[in-house]
Amino acid sequence: MNEVRWLDAEEQQAWRAYLDGTRLLIQALDRQLEADAGVSMLDYEVLVMLSEAPDQRMRMRDLADAVLSTRSGATRAVTRLERLGWVRRTDCEDDRRGTEAELTEDGVAKLAATAPGHVAAVRAHMFDLLTPREVALLRTVGTKIRGHLQRPAS
Repeated sequence: MNEVRWLDAEEQQAWRAYLDGTRLLIQALDRQLEADAGVSMLDYEVLVMLSEAPDQRMRMRDLADAVLSTRSGATRAVTRLERLGWVRRTDCEDDRRGTEAELTEDGVAKLAATAPGHVAAVRAHMFDLLTPREVALLRTVGTKIRGHLQRPAS
């Protein structure tokens, strides 16, 4: 068995700062979305992903992957959004066993109304605190971590 490579003091501080900062940022953004628009962060992400998809629709499994949620979590979010009239489910055109989620006109309007407040919160809690160099470094680090974790398992 290999010996554990413990984090040194600087790595430990960086790790904890990253974890705490990420958790606190997500909580703050979720609170803002709930208070201002009555949607959760996951609901908002579903609306955004659908708005950016071709024909504003995605297969449910692809939507779950896109929002980094479990399939059941994405299904619950789509069910909530469907009840509100912002999303509808349709049969998959190329595979009748599949289901797609599609953004409705009301969903487009909800996203348009919600996005400015969300972007303002993202700016206030993140980008306004960083220099352009730090933003570039954050993009590099985030891209590297995401790329590593999104690789298919060997």
